[in-house]
Amino acid sequence: MPFDMNFLPFNYDMPESIDFDIAFEPTKVDDQKYVINTTTGEYLRVVGKDFTCVSHPEHYNGVVNTIVDTLGEEALTDAQVTWRVARNGGWSMMDMVLPSVTNFVRTSKHETEVSQRVISLHGVDASCSSLCLHGWIDSFCTNGCISGEHDKVKRKHTSGFNFDMFQMQLRDSQRSFREQAEKLQLWAEHTVYVDEVKAMLDDMIKSKQKAEKMYALYCAEASVRGHNKYAVYSAFTNYSSWADERNGFNLRDTGYDTKNVSMFNRELEVSQWIDSPQFRMLSV
Repeated sequence: MPFDMNFLPFNYDMPESIDFDIAFEPTKVDDQKYVINTTTGEYLRVVGKDFTCVSHPEHYNGVVNTIVDTLGEEALTDAQVTWRVARNGGWSMMDMVLPSVTNFVRTSKHETEVSQRVISLHGVDASCSSLCLHGWIDSFCTNGCISGEHDKVKRKHTSGFNFDMFQMQLRDSQRSFREQAEKLQLWAEHTVYVDEVKAMLDDMIKSKQKAEKMYALYCAEASVRGHNKYAVYSAFTNYSSWADERNGFNLRDTGYDTKNVSMFNRELEVSQWIDSPQFRMLSV
């Protein structure tokens, strides 16, 4: 049953910039139409004539209702919800951290706590499909990571988002999180050597400059966490979580409100690195 959004066990304040209904209007081209923000009257984008979607509020209210109904209020107590918005409100992302679903990761030099994440993307301008996936966040450095393809529910707007599949995935998400936390602990106990880390990065990352920056990030992480596979992973998630002088991976200003999209794409990139043969074979 739907929950009253005013009585959730966490703060769910949707940004005003995405809290609007949408409408469509034909263009002078037969196979295209406009997407319009009905609150401001702004024309967001030209899309194909068959494009259809719900508004951001309708999508996220359905996601949150499913999360509460499936995981229960106890797991969601004090959940922390942050939002990313891009493309003048056409693209959005809800990132929910569950501080009551946690696990510790201990290296020889350091201890940190990781918490489960539920991430949902939605676009009203055809910039992305409706998407929900899972991951975790490191409480020490607030670096986040998303899981692999098996933890993803995705549907094109023309077919609609599958909340039944999302609910099935959520029921399995806490078990999956525990399994992922166990994997992180194994990485924390897995010693690596600087030469093989550098060779792996040079092989996996085609840009020499980018590989060198990532190696510098690994050395910084290893100084805190020790020389282990978890430090390599943490360097990856530093790259996907920050884009400034702290790691040297600044983003270029494209002039079209796309920084948040670019940062999410970095999380997808890191997910691919973690699943790569080079990372899996590190210090086997």
